Amino acid sequence: MTSIDDDRKCMKPLLTINNLVTSFHSQEQTVRAVDGLDVSVRQGETLGLVGESGCGKSVTALSVLRLLRCPPAEIRGSIVFNGRNLLDLSREEMRRLRGDALSMVFQEPMTSLNPVLTIDDQLTEGIRLHRGASRAKAREMALEFLDMVRIPDARNRIREYPHALSGGMRQRVMIAMALSCHPELLFADEPTTALDVTIQAQILELLAQLKDELGTSVVMITHDLGVIAEMASRVVVMYAGRVVEEAPVRDLFKDPRHPYTRGLLGSIPVLGRRKSQKDRKLQEIPGIVPDLKNLPSGCRFHPRCPQKMDVCERQDPAMIRLGEFRAVTCWLEAEV
Repeated sequence: MTSIDDDRKCMKPLLTINNLVTSFHSQEQTVRAVDGLDVSVRQGETLGLVGESGCGKSVTALSVLRLLRCPPAEIRGSIVFNGRNLLDLSREEMRRLRGDALSMVFQEPMTSLNPVLTIDDQLTEGIRLHRGASRAKAREMALEFLDMVRIPDARNRIREYPHALSGGMRQRVMIAMALSCHPELLFADEPTTALDVTIQAQILELLAQLKDELGTSVVMITHDLGVIAEMASRVVVMYAGRVVEEAPVRDLFKDPRHPYTRGLLGSIPVLGRRKSQKDRKLQEIPGIVPDLKNLPSGCRFHPRCPQKMDVCERQDPAMIRLGEFRAVTCWLEAEV
C-alpha cells in the first residue's frame, strides 16, 4: 500500500476535473451518467476510482479521453490536463494526445484488440503515429515493450493474431500498447477482470513496476477494494454518478466516513480471522444501484442506507471537505 506521503511529494496536479457532467440524450429523456464530478490526479500518483457497476467510473475515463460519441453523449465542465482544457481541443488535437500523453488499458482485451490484425500491426501503429518511427524501428520498439511486459518469445508472438494468445497475454499486449509512447497519465479500466487470481497478481505487479520505471500517473478503475489497497495511494468512491467519499487509502480502510464505503468494506472476506470472528457473516448493502433514469429524491444512497435520516430523503447533501485529501458527501458528517 502506497503512503500518502508520496502524494505530498508530488503536489502538482497533472489532471484536474471540475464539475464534470456527462449526459446521454435520447428522444425520451436525458440521463446523467456522471453528475458534477470534481477530482484531481497528481504527478506520479495512482488514484483509485471505485464503486459498483454503473456508478460512472468508466464513463469518467471515456469522457477525459473524449472517446464518447457526441451526440448522443454531451460532456460539460472542465478537464484540465497539463494546463489545457481537453474539452476545448479539436478532434485532431485530441487524437494526437490519445495514445501519447494520455492512454488507456481497456477492460476486455479480446474486444479491444482488432481480431484481423496481428499484434505487430496493432502495437506499431501508435509508435509510428506518435513517434514518427519507421516500420522497422517501430517493430524493434514494440519488441522491447513486449519483453518489458514479460511476454515470452516476443519475436514470434508479435506475428500472432489476438485469438492465439491467452487472456493474460492479451492483457499484457494491451498494457504494452498503452505504455508504448510513455504516457504521462494512464487509465486502467478493470485491468484484471476475467483473469485468474495468479494472473491478476502478475498484471498488478507489472503495472506497479512499469509505473515506477516510466513515471506514469495511473487512474485505477475497479470495483475491487483489494486491488485499490495494493495499488493506489488515494481513493475516490463513486455512487450513481457522484463522488461520495475521497480519502488516502490508509484513512479509507481505517476510518471510512460514508455508509456506502463502510458497506463496501464490510462485504470483503478477510483471511486469518480469529476464531471469535469466523462465524460473523459478511455484510451486504441491501437493494441495488438506482436506475439513472429514475433517481430517488434527496441523497441517491438513502434507499439503501442503514443510517438514513429524514433530511436524506428530502435534500441532496453537499460535499464536505475534511482536509486536503479527505471529503465526504453525507448528511451524517454535516450533523457531526
